[in-house]
Amino acid sequence: MWVQRIFEFTGWEPSAHSVDWAAVEEELRVPLPADFKQLCEGFGGGTFCDSVAFYGSMEGPHFDFLLPWRVPFPLPVGSGRYQEYAPGGKGYIKWASTEWGAEYCWLVDAQQPGISPVLARGEAGEWCEYDMSTSEFLYRVLADKDFQPFGIARYGLDPTFQPGPGAHGG
Repeated sequence: MWVQRIFEFTGWEPSAHSVDWAAVEEELRVPLPADFKQLCEGFGGGTFCDSVAFYGSMEGPHFDFLLPWRVPFPLPVGSGRYQEYAPGGKGYIKWASTEWGAEYCWLVDAQQPGISPVLARGEAGEWCEYDMSTSEFLYRVLADKDFQPFGIARYGLDPTFQPGPGAHGG
């Protein structure tokens, strides 16, 4: 339902991005939310409303969801109460970010598969946990003017999706 609302909101025709989810989940050693998989298959990686980078690609240099595990970046010292996920462990997995520095993640624990609340970090570094699906959270960020502090609809941006370089479909 929420995935369809995002397609309607953006006017995007779902494309056919093929993803080997078994291989992705084996690499991460944790199952990913079903609606995130639908978003990846329908959109691939790209930018919503010229502001929200969606990491829905599984290959290539742009919007690559798996890049942090294939090319690890050093984490800042004292990154807060949540740690970045390491395969087989627990922590946050980032699936989107904004041009203003907000990050949209899940909080996952490989020992408790299938439980992945949305965890969002704002510009000031504060974390907020949401008990909702990935697609509901993303829809509210894009379309709900009252979804604070993470909603961008209040800025009056065009409801668009721009696929990343090398992506197809649309």
